[in-house]
Amino acid sequence: MADQQLNAPSRAPSAVPSSGVRHINRRHPDRFTVVGNHLTQHRELSLTAIGLAAHIQSLPEGARVSIKALAERFPEGEVRIAAALRELETHGYLTRTRERLPSGRVVTRTVSYNNPHATNPSSPPPPPRKRPHPTQPAPVLPLPAPATPAAFDLLASLRRDDPRLILATRDTHRLASAVDAWLSLDIPPEAVRRTLTAALPTGPIHHPAALLSHRLRTLLPPPLPATPEPPRPDPMQNCDRCDHAYRAPEPGLCRGCTRLASPPDAVDTDAAS
Repeated sequence: MADQQLNAPSRAPSAVPSSGVRHINRRHPDRFTVVGNHLTQHRELSLTAIGLAAHIQSLPEGARVSIKALAERFPEGEVRIAAALRELETHGYLTRTRERLPSGRVVTRTVSYNNPHATNPSSPPPPPRKRPHPTQPAPVLPLPAPATPAAFDLLASLRRDDPRLILATRDTHRLASAVDAWLSLDIPPEAVRRTLTAALPTGPIHHPAALLSHRLRTLLPPPLPATPEPPRPDPMQNCDRCDHAYRAPEPGLCRGCTRLASPPDAVDTDAAS
């Protein structure tokens, strides 16, 4: 009996990837278009431009590919389609020239190139695909510290008022400083809560952090006007004559000593005689 090989793999490696896309390919017997990876994996073309180029390459000769005709076929609209056509012109997948017919009518001639670099070697090839270095993980950004625990707790508990106001931890930390600005104005936390949860939309809230950020920024009240200080009483003074304490702006004599020190009223001699 042969010895058991302890270093043999427990099972054969699977051809199915553990993550990412999985392809199930079947041969097309008819109605197919060959599209190069230089287009489908182009690093500088938008997804709209890549899809539009593939669509144009699948059309028969003489098909209408004007901006208006493409906008009637696809939901992107004339602005996005025009921008995608300009991208394809820039990278050599399309040329558009205006010609005047013998009848005087001006038409646009569109030529599609399924492999522009092979047709025109002077055109720049698509840039090579950049692959991230496998040994360099993406940096993890630290979470910003909350302004105050009270502001953080207020935001974290909003989902008790409305389940649609569930915030991610990063959004809660980011909005805490805005809540702290309200609390610094002597606004009670319950008043802040009512402002954030009042008159919410009836439908689903797809971006609760953006909604709360808008309310915290646009509904922030101004600071209260300064309250004028009441007039302060005169300081205490000690009378220079009787040492009695009294209030006066400057040291001197109290009221009683002031009356004693004042000269008597003048006597009317004519009336006395």
